[in-house]
Amino acid sequence: MIDFEKDYILENKNVLLRPLKITDVNNLLYFAENEQDIWLYSLIQPKNRHSLKEYIKLALNDKTNKKSYPFIVFDKQKNKFAGSTRFYDINSFHKTISLGYTWYGKDFRGTKLNKNCKFLLLKFAFEILEVERIEFKADKNNERSINAMKSIGCVEEGVLRNNFTTNYGRRDSIVLSIIKSEWHVEVKPLLFNKL
Repeated sequence: MIDFEKDYILENKNVLLRPLKITDVNNLLYFAENEQDIWLYSLIQPKNRHSLKEYIKLALNDKTNKKSYPFIVFDKQKNKFAGSTRFYDINSFHKTISLGYTWYGKDFRGTKLNKNCKFLLLKFAFEILEVERIEFKADKNNERSINAMKSIGCVEEGVLRNNFTTNYGRRDSIVLSIIKSEWHVEVKPLLFNKL
């Protein structure tokens, strides 16, 4: 499974994902201060340097505790940092992992950035880490995220009712997944053709 001490770099000609660092507060600050719609359905909503730093510290603390592996996303086409994503709920015994906490600035949405990121992350998880299942969750009202997950081949499994406390109240979460056999037969070729 994941070696939490290793700096994994995932990249192709369009995007680079590297481990998130505390100094990335400088690379992501614009989004916290100027694009509040990013955080509408987020469990944590950074609004300034201090709260963004806390957001990153929590992600890095989870990495230290071997709960997640966060990445910063760099768009090679625009030559700019675009957002962040991470693996979390990592279960070595069951060979399962969750992929989420994904967000991008508005200039990167509707581009091929997300598909490139997901292709690299899914390929890494299924082919290098040899996971059997990748799970995705979103607020059931977050249509943009749900549509993005379905567009990469995720299968909807159901809704977890009232399962999170958020800044805007209780949340129902939709659960989607991709399993290893789907990756090789359906999802990988589908995504590759969309890059």
